[in-house]
Amino acid sequence: MFDWANSAYNLVITSTIFPAYYTAITYTEAHGDRVEFFGFQVVNTALSNFALSFAYLFMAVILPILSSVADFKGNRKMFMMAFTYLGGVACMGLFFFKLETLEWGIVCFTLAAMGYVGGVLFNNSYLPQIATADQQDRVSAQGFAYGYVGCVAIQIICFVFILKPEWFGITDPSFAPRLSFLLVGVWWIGFAQIPFVKLPTDARNGQRVTSQVLRKGFAELQDVWKRVNEIPQIKRFLPAFFFYAMGVQTVMIVAAAFGEKVLHLGAPKLIATILIIQLVAIGGAYLMSLLARYIGNVRVLMLVVCVWIGICVAAYYIDSETQFYILAALVGLVMGGIQSLSRSTYSKLLPAGEADTASFFSFYEVTEKIGIVIGLFSFALIEQLTRNIRYSALSLSLFFVMGLILLFRMLILKKPLENDR
Repeated sequence: MFDWANSAYNLVITSTIFPAYYTAITYTEAHGDRVEFFGFQVVNTALSNFALSFAYLFMAVILPILSSVADFKGNRKMFMMAFTYLGGVACMGLFFFKLETLEWGIVCFTLAAMGYVGGVLFNNSYLPQIATADQQDRVSAQGFAYGYVGCVAIQIICFVFILKPEWFGITDPSFAPRLSFLLVGVWWIGFAQIPFVKLPTDARNGQRVTSQVLRKGFAELQDVWKRVNEIPQIKRFLPAFFFYAMGVQTVMIVAAAFGEKVLHLGAPKLIATILIIQLVAIGGAYLMSLLARYIGNVRVLMLVVCVWIGICVAAYYIDSETQFYILAALVGLVMGGIQSLSRSTYSKLLPAGEADTASFFSFYEVTEKIGIVIGLFSFALIEQLTRNIRYSALSLSLFFVMGLILLFRMLILKKPLENDR
C-alpha cells in the first residue's frame, strides 16, 4: 500500500501530467524552449532534469546518515512518515506553479523528488522483515503491481479533469493540471497512513543522537561496502544494477518530455500512453517474477536489459505516433519487472538473519540514486549541448550495455541465486 500511495507521484509528477504541463508552459514563441531560472538561460527539459539530478545527489549524500540514525534510534517509520509528508506537501505546492512562478515550481518539484526517494528507502528496508526469502520475489512484484494499479486510479481521476474541464466549470486551462498536483499530494499522504499503521515498529532507543551517530552513517556505509566485498554475489550484482538502473530510471523520467518534444503528441495522448504503460507494467512485474522461478533472476534481468538496449536505439529513429506507442508498450512490459526483480534479487543476496537491513538498503538506494544523477545529468547535458533530445536517448543504451556485460560476468563467474542453479 505504500507503493500504491507514492506511485501517484511517480506517474503524475515524474512521468505524465507534470512533464506535459511543464513542457507546454515553458515553451514560448519569443524564447522557444529556453527559460530563465534565477537569471540563467537553460533549455526547459534540461532544467527539470538538472533539478532532479540535484535532488537525487542530495539524497544520496544524506541517506547514509539517516539510515544510521534510523538503525540507532529504531525509528525507520518516523523517517518514512517525514519524507512522505515532505513529498506530499511539495506536490500540493505545485498547485501554484505557473510560468511566472517557475522558480517556485522547480523548488517544489525538487522537494517532492526528495520525499519520494527517502520514503522508498525506508519502505524497501522492510522487505526482508515481512517476507521470507522464497516469497520476496512475489511480494516485491505485488508491491509494484499495487503501485501501478494505484497510480492508474489517481491518473484516471486527474485525466477526467484535464479532458473534460467543462464538466466541472473549469475555464482556466492551467487549473486542471495544477489540481492534479494537489490531488497527488492528498492521495500520497492519505493512503500512506495504511502502511504507517500496519508495518511493524522497531524497538525504540531513547538515547540522544550525537555527532558520533551522524558520522556513523558514513562509517556504516563504509562498513557495508566492506561486507559487500565479502559477499561475491552482491559485489558483482551492484555494479550491474548501477549501470542498468541509470538507464531505466532516466527513461522513465524523460519519456513524456521526449514524446512531446519529438512528436508533439500533446498532453492527452501522452497521458493516455503513459497510462497504458502502467497497465502493461502490472503484467510485466508478475511475468518477470514467474520467469525468474524457471530460468533464474540473473538470466531474466539480462533478457530485460537487452530489451532496454533495443528501446534506446529505436528511440533515436522514431518518427511516428505508432512507433512511439509500440515503444511505450515495450517500456511498460520491462519497466515494472526490472525494478521489482532487482529489489528482490538484492534482498535475497543479503546475509541470512541480517538485522540492519536499513543500512544495506541505504547502500542499494545510494547506488541507484548516484546512477540516476549521472544518467539524468548526462541526458540533460547532451541535450543542452546538441539541442537534440534524440542523441540523449541514444546515449542511454551505453549504460544498459555495461549493465548487461556485468550481469553476464556475474552469471559465469559464480553460481548465482538459489533459483539460478
